[in-house]
Amino acid sequence: MKAGVMPDLTRELQYGGRVAGVDEVGRGPLAGPVVAAAVVFGAGVPDDLAAIIDDSKKLKPQLRAFIAARLPAVPGVEIGLGAVSAPAIDRLNIHNAAHLAMQRAVARLPRLPDHVLVDGNKKPDFGCSAECLVGGDSLSLSIAAASVIAKVTRDRIMNSLDQRWPAYRWAKNSGYGTAVHRQALIASGITPHHRKTFGTVRKQFELYYAGEQV
Repeated sequence: MKAGVMPDLTRELQYGGRVAGVDEVGRGPLAGPVVAAAVVFGAGVPDDLAAIIDDSKKLKPQLRAFIAARLPAVPGVEIGLGAVSAPAIDRLNIHNAAHLAMQRAVARLPRLPDHVLVDGNKKPDFGCSAECLVGGDSLSLSIAAASVIAKVTRDRIMNSLDQRWPAYRWAKNSGYGTAVHRQALIASGITPHHRKTFGTVRKQFELYYAGEQV
């Protein structure tokens, strides 16, 4: 167990009923989708599992994978996933795409929750009451669980894409703009999974269409 304050179900219990925690991952990478998850704990969380669930960024990959494997077996748990592809991110912008991914995650729960807790300071329209929690993945157990599910799911997607486009090392960098990734962009160009409106990718895209060598 880690030292310090851990997320709990205090806020979920304040509202009663079915409260979903929602979080997304993948706003910053140069490639790959943005992925969101929604989690409802309908009958609480086993103590041993609650003791290790935290903001996904604070957890090692092995622990995230362990938590993600256990969550679907928790009695009363509901999990919804939503994603938006790189081409759609380019069309919508990353803010709108992240909101759409969260909406899709909530829509894929078995039924609409009574209330939604969203990590961050802006909330999309879920068709039910919702509240923003800044730093929510360190406060709310359902948001923290959603952050883990979303992170593990997106990492699996990037690992799969890495097998087809190994030069970019997505299994290592998850699509973020590391030096190796940027060098591969220059050497090999862009793929269908790159976000053409993002920084280095945009520059390579513009060079390509300007007829210059990339």
